[in-house]
Amino acid sequence: MIQVSDEAKRRLSALMEEQGTSLETTYIKVGVKSGGCSGLSYDMSFTADRDEEDKLFEDKGVKILVNKKSFLYLAGTTLEFSGGLNGKGFAFNNPNASRTCGCGESFAV
Repeated sequence: MIQVSDEAKRRLSALMEEQGTSLETTYIKVGVKSGGCSGLSYDMSFTADRDEEDKLFEDKGVKILVNKKSFLYLAGTTLEFSGGLNGKGFAFNNPNASRTCGCGESFAV
């Protein structure tokens, strides 16, 4: 399961509204790809389409798609949003990561 913090939901909703869409009609597609200074990096996008093999999760009204390969790395992760002095943006609180880079955009298992 992928969870979404309250602040991440608010920011996702605002971003979608700016793009003329909504949480009701759009999925958040979350994945993992090779790259970054720790070996793997997170990938997140908006989509109206669901691939047949995507796993679907819903938390707080946010519909999240994860492909099968990425799910192994993301199970139990919480999508958060930080607006603090150390950086502003979405962050993944991933219990499966054994280490992360300084910017938090890549990880290793």
